[in-house]
Amino acid sequence: MTAAPPRPVPARRPGIADGMWKVAAAIATPILPDDYLDLIAPLRSGADLRGRIVAKRRESADAATLVIKPGRSWAGHLPGQYIRIGIDIDGVRHWRAYSLTSRTSDPTISITVKAIPDGLVSNHLVHHATPGTLVMLDQASGDFVLPSTLPETILFVTGGSGITPVMGMLRNLPAPTPGRPAPDIHLIHSAPTPSDVIFAADLAALAASGRVHLTVRHTDTDGMLDLADLDALVPDWRTRQAWVCGPTGLLDAAELHWAAADLTDRLHVERFRPTIIEPGEGGEITFLDSLITVDADGATPILDAGEDAGILMKSGCRMGICFGCVAVMRQGAVRDLRTGEITVAEPGDELSIQTCINAVAGSCDLEL
Repeated sequence: MTAAPPRPVPARRPGIADGMWKVAAAIATPILPDDYLDLIAPLRSGADLRGRIVAKRRESADAATLVIKPGRSWAGHLPGQYIRIGIDIDGVRHWRAYSLTSRTSDPTISITVKAIPDGLVSNHLVHHATPGTLVMLDQASGDFVLPSTLPETILFVTGGSGITPVMGMLRNLPAPTPGRPAPDIHLIHSAPTPSDVIFAADLAALAASGRVHLTVRHTDTDGMLDLADLDALVPDWRTRQAWVCGPTGLLDAAELHWAAADLTDRLHVERFRPTIIEPGEGGEITFLDSLITVDADGATPILDAGEDAGILMKSGCRMGICFGCVAVMRQGAVRDLRTGEITVAEPGDELSIQTCINAVAGSCDLEL
């Protein structure tokens, strides 16, 4: 058979593909061609980091674990770290930070969320989010982690949802070997009732296997944990490296207790929210991007005041760690809710402030 001669290939005009792409982008504005790719392959390499909820399981009446398949640019995490999750609710994107509770070797990641009273995002994730939902993700952050060389003895003290980063650590403990015995771990966990214990079955299994010495305190009947009881519960607590996570009262008490024993170098704490001191003067916040002015009291973070007014606010950990909520103050004054320190901007200034830990003090003009 005689091969047919090749069909001539029309000469390519210089820049025509680039020009067509630009035309397509202009026609699609404000939706660009890349946005259509996001619809088709949202988890692809090169896209903004997203994840898809692939499973959801209840941990208690008001807590649930969400299993998320992250996009290809996910860089992994260390046990105990947290991740920022962005989810759209009624057309507004909200960001929150949650501890990772999955094994680092898993192809998916998981967060375990406890619904808090009046918590918009936590209630949505626990009670309404479904498999198939796309969420925005940031890379993992946080230094509430175990060292690469594990201590021989460890103490965990947790309360409520403070168990979540510790569960991430426990699930990633290496298997003991003849040359590397398992660390001796004592975990003291507090929750109001037995039904409120998140990961109850997992904790019981760890205790039954001998991996963890477990003490669970039900505060509704047993009362709050008194750290003076550590001498009886864990007699050698002074020699252990300790990780404490839970309500602010527990963390404050732990810092005082370890400081009194001159052992602050052995204590590691994870705070979900900053310690807030007595409120000061409130006032008006003007959001220059939207020309919206709101009144706020001296105890309300600017982040919350803006969100309550329907303004799309940048946010992250909401406790002053990640700097995901930074705004520019053009003039006015704000008060740090942790320390009471006043920051003042004169007209013409451009001061960066964190909206999650500052409240207005008189008035302030902000650019987001």
